[in-house]
Amino acid sequence: MGRHGENIRKRSDGRWEARYMVYDEGKRKTVCRSVYGYTYEEAKKKRAAASRLPAASTRTENTLGQGIDAPRDIDFATAAQEWLAAVKSAQKPSTYEKYNFIYHSYLEKAFRDMPLLQITENFAHDSLASCGAASESLLKSIYGVLNGILRYAACQYHMALSEVKRPSVKANRKEVGTFTKSEQAKLLSVLCSDTDRFRLGVLLCLFTGLRLGELCALKWSDIDFANKTITVRRTVQRLYVETAAKKTALVETAPKSRNSKRKLPLQDTIVTLLNDFRNAKEYVFGGDKPLDPKTMQNHYKKILKEAGIAYKNFHTLRHTYATNCIEGGTDVKSLSEMLGHSNVKITLNYYVHPSMDTKRMYADSLCAFYIRLHGQILGRTG
Repeated sequence: MGRHGENIRKRSDGRWEARYMVYDEGKRKTVCRSVYGYTYEEAKKKRAAASRLPAASTRTENTLGQGIDAPRDIDFATAAQEWLAAVKSAQKPSTYEKYNFIYHSYLEKAFRDMPLLQITENFAHDSLASCGAASESLLKSIYGVLNGILRYAACQYHMALSEVKRPSVKANRKEVGTFTKSEQAKLLSVLCSDTDRFRLGVLLCLFTGLRLGELCALKWSDIDFANKTITVRRTVQRLYVETAAKKTALVETAPKSRNSKRKLPLQDTIVTLLNDFRNAKEYVFGGDKPLDPKTMQNHYKKILKEAGIAYKNFHTLRHTYATNCIEGGTDVKSLSEMLGHSNVKITLNYYVHPSMDTKRMYADSLCAFYIRLHGQILGRTG
Protein backbone atom coordinates (compact mmCIF):
# COMPACT_ATOMS: atom_id res chain seq x y z
CA MET A 1 0.00 0.00 0.00
CA GLY A 2 1.47 3.34 -1.00
CA ARG A 3 1.84 6.22 1.42
CA HIS A 4 -0.34 9.18 0.50
CA GLY A 5 1.51 12.05 -1.16
CA GLU A 6 4.94 10.42 -1.26
CA ASN A 7 4.62 8.49 -4.56
CA ILE A 8 6.09 5.39 -2.94
CA ARG A 9 4.24 2.11 -3.32
CA LYS A 10 4.70 -1.57 -2.68
CA ARG A 11 4.77 -3.69 -5.83
CA SER A 12 3.25 -7.13 -6.33
CA ASP A 13 6.77 -8.66 -6.33
CA GLY A 14 7.36 -7.45 -2.75
CA ARG A 15 9.68 -4.55 -3.58
CA TRP A 16 8.98 -0.89 -2.88
CA GLU A 17 9.00 1.54 -5.82
CA ALA A 18 9.74 5.23 -5.33
CA ARG A 19 9.13 7.56 -8.24
CA TYR A 20 10.69 10.95 -8.81
CA MET A 21 10.84 13.56 -11.55
CA VAL A 22 14.06 14.73 -13.21
CA TYR A 23 14.82 17.05 -16.08
CA ASP A 24 16.21 15.24 -19.13
CA GLU A 25 18.55 17.46 -21.18
CA GLY A 26 18.26 15.30 -24.29
CA LYS A 27 14.47 15.43 -24.32
CA ARG A 28 14.35 18.94 -22.90
CA LYS A 29 11.53 17.96 -20.63
CA THR A 30 10.86 16.48 -17.20
CA VAL A 31 10.54 12.69 -17.10
CA CYS A 32 9.53 10.20 -14.44
CA ARG A 33 12.10 7.77 -13.04
CA SER A 34 11.86 4.98 -10.44
CA VAL A 35 14.14 3.39 -7.85
CA TYR A 36 13.47 0.19 -5.91
CA GLY A 37 14.16 -1.27 -2.47
CA TYR A 38 13.12 -4.18 -0.31
CA THR A 39 11.81 -1.80 2.39
CA TYR A 40 10.00 1.49 2.33
CA GLU A 41 12.93 3.28 3.97
CA GLU A 42 15.43 1.83 1.48
CA ALA A 43 13.39 3.01 -1.49
CA LYS A 44 12.97 6.44 0.06
CA LYS A 45 16.73 6.84 0.67
CA LYS A 46 17.57 5.73 -2.86
CA ARG A 47 15.12 8.24 -4.28
CA ALA A 48 16.64 11.02 -2.21
CA ALA A 49 20.11 10.12 -3.50
CA ALA A 50 19.01 9.66 -7.11
CA SER A 51 17.08 12.91 -7.27
CA ARG A 52 20.24 14.83 -6.30
CA LEU A 53 22.20 13.42 -9.27
CA PRO A 54 23.12 15.82 -12.12
CA ALA A 55 20.45 16.00 -14.80
CA ALA A 56 22.75 14.52 -17.45
CA SER A 57 23.30 11.36 -15.42
CA THR A 58 21.17 8.32 -16.11
CA ARG A 59 20.59 6.10 -13.10
CA THR A 60 18.34 3.08 -12.73
CA GLU A 61 17.81 -0.04 -10.69
CA ASN A 62 18.30 -3.69 -11.60
CA THR A 63 15.84 -6.43 -10.77
CA LEU A 64 17.42 -6.89 -7.33
CA GLY A 65 16.75 -3.27 -6.41
CA GLN A 66 20.42 -2.25 -6.34
CA GLY A 67 21.46 1.04 -7.92
CA ILE A 68 23.52 0.67 -11.10
CA ASP A 69 24.51 2.88 -14.01
CA ALA A 70 22.18 2.50 -16.97
CA PRO A 71 23.77 0.54 -19.86
CA ARG A 72 24.37 3.39 -22.28
CA ASP A 73 26.24 1.10 -24.68
CA ILE A 74 23.37 -1.32 -25.33
CA ASP A 75 22.95 -1.31 -29.11
CA PHE A 76 19.78 -1.57 -31.12
CA ALA A 77 20.58 -5.02 -32.55
CA THR A 78 20.93 -6.58 -29.09
CA ALA A 79 17.58 -5.24 -27.95
CA ALA A 80 15.98 -6.20 -31.26
CA GLN A 81 17.07 -9.83 -31.05
CA GLU A 82 15.81 -10.09 -27.47
CA TRP A 83 12.50 -8.53 -28.44
CA LEU A 84 12.09 -10.86 -31.41
CA ALA A 85 12.79 -13.85 -29.15
CA ALA A 86 10.06 -12.61 -26.79
CA VAL A 87 7.64 -12.20 -29.70
CA LYS A 88 8.46 -15.69 -30.97
CA SER A 89 7.59 -17.27 -27.63
CA ALA A 90 4.38 -15.30 -27.11
CA GLN A 91 2.84 -14.58 -30.53
CA LYS A 92 1.64 -16.57 -33.52
CA PRO A 93 4.38 -17.82 -35.89
CA SER A 94 3.01 -15.58 -38.64
CA THR A 95 3.36 -12.52 -36.38
CA TYR A 96 6.95 -13.38 -35.52
CA GLU A 97 7.88 -14.03 -39.14
CA LYS A 98 6.37 -10.71 -40.21
CA TYR A 99 8.25 -8.75 -37.52
CA ASN A 100 11.45 -10.67 -38.17
CA PHE A 101 11.23 -9.92 -41.90
CA ILE A 102 10.60 -6.21 -41.27
CA TYR A 103 13.55 -6.00 -38.87
CA HIS A 104 16.03 -7.67 -41.23
CA SER A 105 14.74 -5.91 -44.35
CA TYR A 106 14.27 -2.35 -43.12
CA LEU A 107 15.62 -1.73 -39.60
CA GLU A 108 18.80 -3.78 -39.17
CA LYS A 109 20.94 -1.85 -41.63
CA ALA A 110 19.78 1.57 -40.39
CA PHE A 111 20.12 0.99 -36.63
CA ARG A 112 22.15 -2.19 -36.08
CA ASP A 113 25.21 -0.87 -34.19
CA MET A 114 23.66 2.30 -32.85
CA PRO A 115 23.36 2.71 -29.07
CA LEU A 116 19.72 2.89 -28.10
CA LEU A 117 20.10 6.23 -26.33
CA GLN A 118 21.33 7.84 -29.55
CA ILE A 119 18.25 6.98 -31.59
CA THR A 120 16.39 10.24 -31.97
CA GLU A 121 13.14 10.87 -33.80
CA ASN A 122 14.84 12.95 -36.49
CA PHE A 123 17.50 10.31 -37.07
CA ALA A 124 14.84 7.60 -37.33
CA HIS A 125 12.84 9.64 -39.85
CA ASP A 126 15.92 10.31 -41.98
CA SER A 127 17.01 6.66 -41.87
CA LEU A 128 13.61 5.26 -42.73
CA ALA A 129 12.77 7.82 -45.41
CA SER A 130 14.88 5.88 -47.90
CA CYS A 131 14.14 2.35 -46.65
CA GLY A 132 12.08 1.49 -49.71
CA ALA A 133 8.67 1.15 -48.04
CA ALA A 134 6.28 1.05 -50.95
CA SER A 135 3.05 1.68 -49.07
CA GLU A 136 1.62 3.49 -46.08
CA SER A 137 0.64 0.13 -44.60
CA LEU A 138 4.22 -1.18 -44.76
CA LEU A 139 5.60 2.04 -43.29
CA LYS A 140 3.13 1.71 -40.42
CA SER A 141 4.40 -1.83 -39.75
CA ILE A 142 8.05 -0.69 -39.84
CA TYR A 143 7.46 2.02 -37.25
CA GLY A 144 5.41 -0.45 -35.22
CA VAL A 145 8.33 -2.87 -35.02
CA LEU A 146 10.79 -0.07 -34.24
CA ASN A 147 8.64 1.19 -31.38
CA GLY A 148 8.07 -2.34 -30.12
CA ILE A 149 11.83 -2.76 -29.78
CA LEU A 150 12.20 0.63 -28.06
CA ARG A 151 9.39 -0.15 -25.60
CA TYR A 152 10.98 -3.49 -24.78
CA ALA A 153 14.40 -1.88 -24.18
CA ALA A 154 12.91 0.87 -22.03
CA CYS A 155 11.27 -1.74 -19.81
CA GLN A 156 14.06 -4.33 -19.83
CA TYR A 157 16.96 -1.93 -19.25
CA HIS A 158 15.05 0.81 -17.40
CA MET A 159 16.10 3.34 -20.01
CA ALA A 160 14.37 6.61 -20.78
CA LEU A 161 13.44 5.91 -24.40
CA SER A 162 10.63 7.55 -26.30
CA GLU A 163 8.65 6.02 -29.12
CA VAL A 164 9.23 7.41 -32.59
CA LYS A 165 6.16 9.07 -34.02
CA ARG A 166 5.46 8.05 -37.59
CA PRO A 167 5.38 11.02 -39.98
CA SER A 168 1.83 11.89 -40.90
CA VAL A 169 1.17 10.97 -44.49
CA LYS A 170 -2.23 11.43 -46.07
CA ALA A 171 -3.29 7.88 -46.76
CA ASN A 172 -4.92 7.22 -50.09
CA ARG A 173 -6.94 4.22 -49.10
CA LYS A 174 -7.76 2.05 -52.08
CA GLU A 175 -11.38 1.09 -52.09
CA VAL A 176 -11.73 -2.57 -52.97
CA GLY A 177 -15.25 -2.27 -54.36
CA THR A 178 -17.35 -5.14 -55.72
CA PHE A 179 -18.19 -6.93 -58.93
CA THR A 180 -21.16 -5.32 -60.66
CA LYS A 181 -24.29 -7.35 -61.28
CA SER A 182 -23.37 -7.89 -64.94
CA GLU A 183 -19.82 -8.95 -63.94
CA GLN A 184 -21.24 -11.39 -61.39
CA ALA A 185 -23.44 -12.92 -64.09
CA LYS A 186 -20.41 -13.40 -66.38
CA LEU A 187 -18.34 -14.81 -63.53
CA LEU A 188 -21.02 -17.29 -62.44
CA SER A 189 -21.41 -18.44 -66.04
CA VAL A 190 -17.73 -19.43 -66.15
CA LEU A 191 -17.59 -20.85 -62.60
CA CYS A 192 -20.57 -23.14 -63.17
CA SER A 193 -19.33 -24.50 -66.49
CA ASP A 194 -16.82 -27.34 -66.34
CA THR A 195 -16.15 -26.67 -62.66
CA ASP A 196 -12.71 -27.59 -61.31
CA ARG A 197 -11.27 -27.11 -57.81
CA PHE A 198 -10.12 -23.56 -58.53
CA ARG A 199 -13.47 -22.47 -59.91
CA LEU A 200 -15.15 -24.16 -56.98
CA GLY A 201 -12.88 -22.17 -54.64
CA VAL A 202 -13.85 -18.87 -56.22
CA LEU A 203 -17.53 -19.87 -56.12
CA LEU A 204 -17.24 -20.83 -52.44
CA CYS A 205 -15.84 -17.37 -51.63
CA LEU A 206 -18.76 -15.72 -53.42
CA PHE A 207 -21.18 -17.78 -51.33
CA THR A 208 -19.41 -17.57 -47.94
CA GLY A 209 -17.08 -14.54 -47.92
CA LEU A 210 -14.05 -16.64 -46.95
CA ARG A 211 -10.65 -14.95 -46.96
CA LEU A 212 -8.06 -16.29 -49.41
CA GLY A 213 -5.91 -17.84 -46.67
CA GLU A 214 -8.94 -19.43 -45.01
CA LEU A 215 -10.02 -20.94 -48.32
CA CYS A 216 -6.58 -22.42 -49.05
CA ALA A 217 -6.31 -23.95 -45.55
CA LEU A 218 -9.78 -25.54 -45.63
CA LYS A 219 -9.94 -29.24 -44.72
CA TRP A 220 -12.69 -31.74 -45.50
CA SER A 221 -13.06 -32.22 -41.75
CA ASP A 222 -14.14 -28.55 -41.51
CA ILE A 223 -17.23 -29.27 -43.60
CA ASP A 224 -20.30 -30.77 -41.94
CA PHE A 225 -22.29 -32.14 -44.88
CA ALA A 226 -25.13 -33.38 -42.67
CA ASN A 227 -25.75 -30.01 -41.01
CA LYS A 228 -24.64 -27.97 -44.04
CA THR A 229 -22.04 -25.86 -42.25
CA ILE A 230 -18.40 -24.94 -42.70
CA THR A 231 -16.10 -24.11 -39.77
CA VAL A 232 -13.17 -21.72 -40.18
CA ARG A 233 -10.34 -22.96 -37.95
CA ARG A 234 -7.10 -21.86 -39.66
CA THR A 235 -5.49 -19.79 -42.38
CA VAL A 236 -2.35 -20.16 -44.49
CA GLN A 237 0.04 -17.63 -45.97
CA ARG A 238 3.48 -17.55 -47.52
CA LEU A 239 5.92 -15.88 -45.15
CA TYR A 240 9.60 -15.08 -44.85
CA VAL A 241 11.19 -17.86 -42.78
CA GLU A 242 14.84 -17.79 -41.68
CA THR A 243 15.24 -21.57 -41.74
CA ALA A 244 13.60 -22.12 -45.14
CA ALA A 245 15.91 -22.90 -48.06
CA LYS A 246 14.00 -20.49 -50.32
CA LYS A 247 13.55 -17.95 -47.50
CA THR A 248 9.75 -18.28 -47.73
CA ALA A 249 7.42 -21.08 -46.73
CA LEU A 250 3.71 -21.79 -46.38
CA VAL A 251 2.81 -21.21 -42.76
CA GLU A 252 -0.49 -22.48 -41.36
CA THR A 253 -1.78 -20.60 -38.32
CA ALA A 254 -4.93 -19.78 -36.41
CA PRO A 255 -7.29 -17.36 -38.23
CA LYS A 256 -6.67 -13.62 -38.32
CA SER A 257 -8.39 -12.94 -34.98
CA ARG A 258 -10.54 -14.58 -32.31
CA ASN A 259 -13.67 -13.53 -34.20
CA SER A 260 -12.35 -15.11 -37.38
CA LYS A 261 -12.92 -18.57 -35.90
CA ARG A 262 -16.51 -19.04 -36.95
CA LYS A 263 -19.15 -21.40 -38.32
CA LEU A 264 -20.95 -20.55 -41.57
CA PRO A 265 -24.11 -21.96 -43.14
CA LEU A 266 -23.78 -23.59 -46.55
CA GLN A 267 -26.38 -23.44 -49.30
CA ASP A 268 -27.69 -26.68 -50.82
CA THR A 269 -26.06 -25.85 -54.17
CA ILE A 270 -22.62 -25.47 -52.60
CA VAL A 271 -23.05 -28.61 -50.51
CA THR A 272 -23.85 -30.59 -53.66
CA LEU A 273 -20.84 -29.20 -55.55
CA LEU A 274 -18.48 -29.87 -52.62
CA ASN A 275 -19.83 -33.38 -52.27
CA ASP A 276 -19.09 -34.05 -55.94
CA PHE A 277 -15.43 -33.10 -55.36
CA ARG A 278 -15.14 -34.95 -52.06
CA ASN A 279 -12.08 -37.23 -51.80
CA ALA A 280 -9.82 -38.94 -49.25
CA LYS A 281 -7.25 -36.14 -49.19
CA GLU A 282 -6.92 -33.92 -46.12
CA TYR A 283 -7.30 -30.48 -47.71
CA VAL A 284 -10.22 -29.51 -49.93
CA PHE A 285 -8.21 -27.56 -52.50
CA GLY A 286 -4.59 -28.52 -51.83
CA GLY A 287 -4.81 -32.28 -51.38
CA ASP A 288 -2.16 -33.45 -48.90
CA LYS A 289 -1.16 -29.89 -47.92
CA PRO A 290 -2.69 -26.42 -47.93
CA LEU A 291 -3.04 -24.77 -51.32
CA ASP A 292 -0.54 -21.98 -51.95
CA PRO A 293 -2.56 -18.71 -52.03
CA LYS A 294 -0.42 -17.54 -54.94
CA THR A 295 -1.52 -20.57 -56.98
CA MET A 296 -5.16 -19.78 -56.22
CA GLN A 297 -4.64 -16.15 -57.24
CA ASN A 298 -3.05 -17.14 -60.56
CA HIS A 299 -6.03 -19.35 -61.46
CA TYR A 300 -8.40 -16.61 -60.30
CA LYS A 301 -6.81 -14.20 -62.80
CA LYS A 302 -7.32 -16.74 -65.60
CA ILE A 303 -10.98 -17.16 -64.60
CA LEU A 304 -11.57 -13.39 -64.77
CA LYS A 305 -9.88 -13.24 -68.17
CA GLU A 306 -12.06 -16.08 -69.46
CA ALA A 307 -15.15 -14.26 -68.20
CA GLY A 308 -14.09 -11.04 -69.92
CA ILE A 309 -13.85 -9.12 -66.62
CA ALA A 310 -11.13 -6.55 -65.89
CA TYR A 311 -8.86 -7.64 -63.04
CA LYS A 312 -10.01 -6.94 -59.50
CA ASN A 313 -8.13 -8.40 -56.55
CA PHE A 314 -9.25 -11.61 -54.86
CA HIS A 315 -10.62 -9.75 -51.83
CA THR A 316 -13.28 -8.25 -54.12
CA LEU A 317 -15.12 -11.59 -53.84
CA ARG A 318 -15.48 -11.06 -50.08
CA HIS A 319 -16.73 -7.48 -50.53
CA THR A 320 -19.19 -8.64 -53.17
CA TYR A 321 -20.51 -11.31 -50.81
CA ALA A 322 -20.99 -8.73 -48.04
CA THR A 323 -22.79 -6.27 -50.31
CA ASN A 324 -25.08 -8.94 -51.75
CA CYS A 325 -25.99 -10.10 -48.25
CA ILE A 326 -27.00 -6.59 -47.15
CA GLU A 327 -28.97 -5.95 -50.34
CA GLY A 328 -30.68 -9.30 -49.82
CA GLY A 329 -31.89 -8.29 -46.36
CA THR A 330 -29.21 -9.78 -44.07
CA ASP A 331 -28.93 -7.84 -40.81
CA VAL A 332 -25.54 -6.24 -40.14
CA LYS A 333 -24.82 -8.16 -36.93
CA SER A 334 -25.29 -11.54 -38.62
CA LEU A 335 -23.17 -10.47 -41.59
CA SER A 336 -20.42 -9.17 -39.29
CA GLU A 337 -20.24 -12.54 -37.53
CA MET A 338 -20.23 -14.46 -40.82
CA LEU A 339 -17.34 -12.30 -42.06
CA GLY A 340 -15.46 -12.81 -38.80
CA HIS A 341 -15.26 -9.11 -37.92
CA SER A 342 -14.74 -7.84 -34.38
CA ASN A 343 -17.49 -5.22 -34.73
CA VAL A 344 -20.15 -4.07 -37.16
CA LYS A 345 -18.37 -0.78 -37.92
CA ILE A 346 -15.74 -2.62 -39.94
CA THR A 347 -18.48 -4.41 -41.87
CA LEU A 348 -20.40 -1.25 -42.71
CA ASN A 349 -17.47 1.10 -43.32
CA TYR A 350 -15.32 -1.11 -45.51
CA TYR A 351 -17.27 -4.10 -46.83
CA VAL A 352 -20.69 -2.90 -47.91
CA HIS A 353 -20.90 -1.03 -51.24
CA PRO A 354 -24.52 -0.30 -52.23
CA SER A 355 -24.98 -0.21 -56.00
CA MET A 356 -26.69 2.63 -57.87
CA ASP A 357 -29.64 0.32 -58.52
CA THR A 358 -30.03 -0.20 -54.77
CA LYS A 359 -29.78 3.52 -54.07
CA ARG A 360 -32.35 4.21 -56.81
CA MET A 361 -34.68 1.59 -55.31
CA TYR A 362 -34.52 3.34 -51.93
CA ALA A 363 -35.06 6.74 -53.58
CA ASP A 364 -38.12 5.41 -55.42
CA SER A 365 -39.43 3.91 -52.17
CA LEU A 366 -39.12 7.30 -50.49
CA CYS A 367 -40.99 8.94 -53.35
CA ALA A 368 -43.76 6.34 -53.09
CA PHE A 369 -43.99 7.04 -49.34
CA TYR A 370 -44.41 10.78 -49.96
CA ILE A 371 -47.07 10.12 -52.59
CA ARG A 372 -49.03 7.97 -50.14
CA LEU A 373 -48.64 10.69 -47.50
CA HIS A 374 -49.65 13.58 -49.72
CA GLY A 375 -50.97 11.84 -52.78
CA GLN A 376 -53.17 14.56 -54.15
CA ILE A 377 -50.52 17.30 -54.02
CA LEU A 378 -47.73 15.24 -55.54
CA GLY A 379 -50.17 13.63 -57.95
CA ARG A 380 -51.06 17.05 -59.39
CA THR A 381 -47.44 18.18 -59.68
CA GLY A 382 -46.48 14.87 -61.26
